[in-house]
Amino acid sequence: MNILILSFAEEEFAEAVDYYNEQCLGLGYEFAAEVRRAFERIKVFPAAWPLFSRSTHRCLLNRFPYGVLYRVDRNAIRVGAIMHLNLDPKNWYQRTGKF
Repeated sequence: MNILILSFAEEEFAEAVDYYNEQCLGLGYEFAAEVRRAFERIKVFPAAWPLFSRSTHRCLLNRFPYGVLYRVDRNAIRVGAIMHLNLDPKNWYQRTGKF
């Protein structure tokens, strides 16, 4: 099953990579690799992560305080957010209605 990353999730991802690279050169690339590993886990076991809302799952990253919000459709897994876990939970729930 293919993973489709929606534009606002791509923007969040790029911002996080830039932020971590500003903190320590190369750390952003390690973050990117961790996100890619999460995508691979989601592809293999899309229903393995708990539902965050009625139809949205949340996969937590192992090394960084981020979660991936995604939905499983017939033909693809749609990633709607790659968000920091310290954000107000309202932001997470608002995002689930946008993808």
